[in-house]
Amino acid sequence: MGGIFKTKHSCHATCKILYESKKLNTVMTKKELIMEKSKQKKSERFIPAEIAKKLPDTSDSMLADEYLTDRPEASCRVFRAYKGVPPHYHQQCDEYLYVLSGRGTFWMEDESTEAEFAPGHLLFFERNVVHALPTLIEEPVVFLSIDSPRREPDDIIFINPEDGSASDFMLRNRQDE
Repeated sequence: MGGIFKTKHSCHATCKILYESKKLNTVMTKKELIMEKSKQKKSERFIPAEIAKKLPDTSDSMLADEYLTDRPEASCRVFRAYKGVPPHYHQQCDEYLYVLSGRGTFWMEDESTEAEFAPGHLLFFERNVVHALPTLIEEPVVFLSIDSPRREPDDIIFINPEDGSASDFMLRNRQDE
């Protein structure tokens, strides 16, 4: 969506939601507004590398992202990894991860498949496939992600529940709380 909410201040974001939803003659949550706006465009151009530059340099969360498109059929995001991500899976979608920058290691299905990734690599795994990003070798580690169908932000199940929650996983989930 290219920055409908350019500020981290919740008051400004809330005011923006109310302003935008008044134009649509309805009251909506931030997520509903983003979904509605993405439905209105039939085509759009993006420069993922430029969007990646707008992500924070540091974060206490594992990842931060920016949606490019967010539709029920599929969503597309640019996200940055700030630390290793423990084994987890998503119940709602298949996921494609195209490496835009950085290097690290990633495994899917089993730890024995751990291998290095680099720019230009594409990782794919179906829903319910356990995967992990254990090591960041060269930063920033940035991916272009396509989830099909769309994945709800809280659809993250860590194999070891002590490894985290949805708010530990994604910066956006902390801001929406």
